[in-house]
Amino acid sequence: MSDAGPTFTPATLRARILHEDEDVFIIDKPAGLAVHKAGRITDHLDLYLPFLAEGDGTPPRLAHRLDRDTAGCLVLGRSLWALKRMGDMFAAGHVEKTYWAVSEGIPEEAEGVIDFPLLKLLIPGAWNIVTHPTGQPAVTEYRVLGTGNGRAWLELRPRTGRTHQLRVHSAAIGCPLVGEPYYGPVRVPPGNLHLLARSVTFTMAFDREPVTAVAPPPPHMRDALTACGWTERSGM
Repeated sequence: MSDAGPTFTPATLRARILHEDEDVFIIDKPAGLAVHKAGRITDHLDLYLPFLAEGDGTPPRLAHRLDRDTAGCLVLGRSLWALKRMGDMFAAGHVEKTYWAVSEGIPEEAEGVIDFPLLKLLIPGAWNIVTHPTGQPAVTEYRVLGTGNGRAWLELRPRTGRTHQLRVHSAAIGCPLVGEPYYGPVRVPPGNLHLLARSVTFTMAFDREPVTAVAPPPPHMRDALTACGWTERSGM
């Protein structure tokens, strides 16, 4: 755990549950928290999943991933069947994912499709994602929801699920995300990325009701969103 102490107690983790049923939890992951251990990371979500354990002591498990600095909707499977089902649906594109972001710069068109293949470059001790013709296909739909102070409030809908896709695609059209530590014009310290996994929608089986969860904007994004026209009363 971090020097600042644990991120969650059982009560504070449960307070971030957006949806719960027999198959899944959907939680509102805070920005800055990695979902699992990697490299020098010592504080991560996996440490706290036992707080959501069932009667037999089995905790839920990650059904997908979010970047460390991305906030919002994260799905956890409560059984092996649910994990496999969610994995199959994510792979097949049967989970509708919507993101909100604030970008430095405003796209030329109010809505459109970004279609740039992405390639992972490996360098000693690090890696980077770039647009490249030989990369994996990557497609993102975007829509401008508001603007202000030279920034845009974006709705992003990824058709594919590549690593850092939304961040690299936004930068590729000249609109890097606010707080972007790697793909902006200059390197900035991580921890202030304006990217929110706003909602997820899916149906576990034909005889189940659709599941939808919506995450609120995190504190660090609210001023920038407000400057672009968002209000808590807007219903969005």
